[in-house]
This record gives sequence, structure tokens and C-alpha cells, in this order.
Amino acid sequence: MQSNANTVSEYLKELPPERRKIIASIRKLIKQSLPTGFKEGMQYGMIGYFVPHRLYPAGYHCNPKEPLPYICLASQKNHCSLYLHAQYSSSDENKWFQQAWKATGKKMNMGKSCVRFKNTDDLPLNVIAEAVRRLSVEQYIEIYESVTKPKPASRQAPKKKTSASPARTKTRQGKQPTSATKPAKASQAKKKVVRKRSSKSN
Repeated sequence: MQSNANTVSEYLKELPPERRKIIASIRKLIKQSLPTGFKEGMQYGMIGYFVPHRLYPAGYHCNPKEPLPYICLASQKNHCSLYLHAQYSSSDENKWFQQAWKATGKKMNMGKSCVRFKNTDDLPLNVIAEAVRRLSVEQYIEIYESVTKPKPASRQAPKKKTSASPARTKTRQGKQPTSATKPAKASQAKKKVVRKRSSKSN
């Protein structure tokens, strides 16, 4: 559920006590693990952690007015959600995350980037903390741009003109005798006409 809260404090106050406790606990973990440069604030009606415009002026490609999102934390109707954008953008990060989670023995409930949980006990907190701290701002921007910026078209070398194939040469050579025989055929036809005339005169 999206909130209209303007600050994180307002967002937390809106939550029921039990849900507030869960969200506050994960928020604390994220803030303790967050690399230098990322900032916290409200984004898309959720608690967001993002690259501020001063470090990445282009912003989020879906809406450049929004800073580039890194992580979002939200209280939904039936569960809590943790959106990990790096895992969505990078197959290597996603692979690491899946393997690290599986090694803990905890059951995973995850979509493309959204981890769904109902309690902090559902999460391997050490894996979540590592996922948050793994990438610097610069590394995350590099991953983000690798999947959003169009790659320059490769320039193809101009095709070299090739000489006529042997088959075509043979065909052309074969046509020459045909055209050359036309005068011979015409002379033969004239001879036949002459013979007929001579026979009639006789």
C-alpha cells in the first residue's frame, strides 16, 4: 500500500504497532549497512534508499524527477516488502543473493526484486545486510546503466565488390556464339530462297 506520508517518521506513525516494529527493525538494519552516498527518504509511497540527484543528475529513467532507487521498504496489506533493485538489474547479484539465502535454510518468498515477509524471523538478516552493503554508489550506477542505456550500434565494414562468378562468366561466354551464328543462319535462308526461285524458272 502506498502512503501519502512526506517523511519516514510520518510513515512509521501510520503503521499499526506490530507492523511498525517489524519495519523499524529492518530499517535499522538497512541504515547500519548502507554504503556512503545513498540517502533515505520517501519514494513511491514507501521508505526509499536511493542515489541523490547531486550524485546522479539523470535520476530514474522511468521518472527523471525521482532519484535513482536502490532499495525500498514497505508495509503491505498482508505482508512486508523489501525491494532490492540491484538484484533485479544484475544477474550476478541475483545469483549471489539466491545462493546466500538458500545456504541459510530459510524459505524464500521473492519475485523479480521484491522479498515478501511477515516477520523479521522470515529473513536471513546477515544476507540482507550483505546485500545492502555489497555495492558502492558507483558500482550500482554502473550496473543500472548497463541495462538501461542503449548500446552503440556496431559499425559494419563496407562490403568489397567481388568479381563476376565463374558461372556467370561461362554464361556470358556461352551467349556469344549464339549471337555470332545469326548471320550464318540468315545466309542459309537466302540460299534456300535462291534455290526455290531457280527451280521454278526451270
